[in-house]
Amino acid sequence: MTASNTAATASSNSIATSQQRLEGFQHQAQEMWVSTTAWLYLHWLQVLIAGVIGLAIASALYALRGLGNKLCRPDRPRTDWLTILGRAVSKTTSFFIIMTAVRLVDGYAAPPPALDRAITFLFTVAAVFQAAIWARELIIGSIEHRTSAEGYQGEAVLNAMGLIRLLVSAVVFAIALVVMLDNLGVNVTGLVAGLGVGGIAIGLAAQGIFADLFAALAIIFDRPFSRGDAISFGNSSGTIEAIGLKSTRIRAYTGELRVIANKALLDKEILNVSERDHIRLSFMIGVAYETPPETLARLPRILTELIEAEGGKAARAGFESFGPSSLDFAVLVDVPGNDWSIAHPMRDRLLVSIMKRFAAEGISIPYPTQTTFTAAPDGALIMPYPERRPVEPGGVTDDEKQQAGRSNGSAGNRA
Repeated sequence: MTASNTAATASSNSIATSQQRLEGFQHQAQEMWVSTTAWLYLHWLQVLIAGVIGLAIASALYALRGLGNKLCRPDRPRTDWLTILGRAVSKTTSFFIIMTAVRLVDGYAAPPPALDRAITFLFTVAAVFQAAIWARELIIGSIEHRTSAEGYQGEAVLNAMGLIRLLVSAVVFAIALVVMLDNLGVNVTGLVAGLGVGGIAIGLAAQGIFADLFAALAIIFDRPFSRGDAISFGNSSGTIEAIGLKSTRIRAYTGELRVIANKALLDKEILNVSERDHIRLSFMIGVAYETPPETLARLPRILTELIEAEGGKAARAGFESFGPSSLDFAVLVDVPGNDWSIAHPMRDRLLVSIMKRFAAEGISIPYPTQTTFTAAPDGALIMPYPERRPVEPGGVTDDEKQQAGRSNGSAGNRA
């Protein structure tokens, strides 16, 4: 019984409170009506003059909005600053225009306090949200202007602009709501704290998604690469086919399509092959140690002439090191552009030209060789071939005499 009585009492108190609020509102409305009627009766001339002035102000504001509509005509560039300003002006609401005109003539007409408070409240609401609309259009317009100046285009940019518009609208109108409530005397400390906690919770819950989204915006606006570029990242390489808000699709040179998250892609070192202004070819040429020093001195000039004759630029053509079986010369060739279909044939022609020129100059490119020396126990070298004795004046060598002596001895024994 006690619980039932408590619930009934609470319900009765709630109903009574609601009735009191309703009666108070009705009393205030009746009071404002009475005071407004009396004000109109006593100050009808001031009200009439204020109405004419307010109508003129509203007409001027409507004309200004019409000028904004003309500035953002379809035939004008969308990202031009005048078009952006005109688009912002064209978003001026009729509610703001009317409340601005009323507020400007409010002081001259000297309305009663209740009506003045109502006008102030409505003007505050209109001004705050109108400022939010203008700020949103100017921010988005400035971003579009920058993307247009940088030459960004494509479906990814459109998707990014839609996301940016949503984020900017949410942030701007949330700030406008807080500012409006604060101007109206509402304690917004709890609201701001709630919005902050809610934003942190949403960010933690979807941090992976937001990380990829902001990485997509970084790719679009920082532009490390664009669609159609050939890139290398990590141990992989390929051609960009699409840049999405969550992932980027890369066609590998081996044919498969790779889908990689935007954040993971930006965490790697990216080499944009399409942006290179030249291709560098490098190889080593070894010549024989027996090459005359005069020929070795001319060899860098010979290599440079051959490179320039094929349309390349000799970044380096000179002696590198003493190799195990050759004198090594380093050759670095820069081919203008980034087309490997031009660089590869040039390298082939250059190698053939080098072989022909070396053959004409008598320059030998040696095979890798190795010489082995054998030593006796006493350290004396053992030649890999038998020693030949010198020839005597009679024309017979010592070896031949020894061979003849052995032959005569054998004959005597047989006798």
